[in-house]
Amino acid sequence: MVEEALRLKASLEGELSSAADLAAVEALMVKYLGRKGLITSLMRSLGGVPQEERPRVGKELNLVKEACDQAVRDRMREMEVLRQRMEEERNVVDVSIPPCGRPYGRFHPVAQTMEEIIKVFVSLGFSVATGPEIETDFYNFEALNFKAHHPARDMQDTFFLEDQRLLRTHTSPVQVRSMLSLGAPLRIVIPGRVYRRDSDPTHSPMFHQVEGLLLDEDVSVADLKGCLQVFVDSIFGRKLKSRFRGSYFPFTEPSMEMDVECVVCNGQDPSCRVCKGTGWLEILGAGMVHPNVLKSGGVDPERFGGFAWGMGVDRIAMLKYGLSDLRPLFEADLFYLTGGNGR
Repeated sequence: MVEEALRLKASLEGELSSAADLAAVEALMVKYLGRKGLITSLMRSLGGVPQEERPRVGKELNLVKEACDQAVRDRMREMEVLRQRMEEERNVVDVSIPPCGRPYGRFHPVAQTMEEIIKVFVSLGFSVATGPEIETDFYNFEALNFKAHHPARDMQDTFFLEDQRLLRTHTSPVQVRSMLSLGAPLRIVIPGRVYRRDSDPTHSPMFHQVEGLLLDEDVSVADLKGCLQVFVDSIFGRKLKSRFRGSYFPFTEPSMEMDVECVVCNGQDPSCRVCKGTGWLEILGAGMVHPNVLKSGGVDPERFGGFAWGMGVDRIAMLKYGLSDLRPLFEADLFYLTGGNGR
């Protein structure tokens, strides 16, 4: 009987060494040590051993059973360690692999352009000023030298609201508000949204402006031209030909418009949709601040003078990115607006 137990022990150890997984080890434990297992059944036949041999045989059978039990437990621990190692290898995380989750957001081209414009003028010593988008007639027209029946009021095609309020047609009201609160000398750049009844390839009913104002003693048109030429060269990243043409704005005198060479066709395409074959693009209006505007802002025109300008950021963005139409900037095409990285 002892020899049979040792033979079963050797057989168990051989099968344990070749067991492929934890389930196979558990099956061997049932086969040899379960209630109806081979070794368990052998021990139940101990009653057939002569009484005087029974203690010795029983002791040796118990030792064999304990050795078999320990061999099974050791093999189960080995298989569990192996299972955990395989699981770790299967679920390993390579921290060097770029993430594949949600893509990074990007600024809208108009927002990027506005930020770049502001940075140029901040580098020239200007501070940023802002104001309300819903304005009164006084700040939007009267304080800027638009008299009661001035034809320029009709030119604006304004969105009027209740109680003589309106959606501002330009950022110029902030000039007057800043003069009244800060006085002179003054050097500010004014970004913001403005509204006009207009919609075509180069205009939209809501668009973005950046306006500037510089007030000081002994300021001339030469200072204005130099400041704007630095801006143009900086924002387009290269020197561009420019010219100034006489114009009319109620809030400046003299008034002028600044043109730059067409950044789309470089003045070479007579059928260019952007410059209409002229080779020039108007990008902003400017001039020396009208004395009446200085008075409305509480500034002494006998002591201080200055210049102001206003530009459409959407138009600058259109030119900067080589577009022939403003409308794609506002059609919510994420693939287009994020440079092909939207989803």
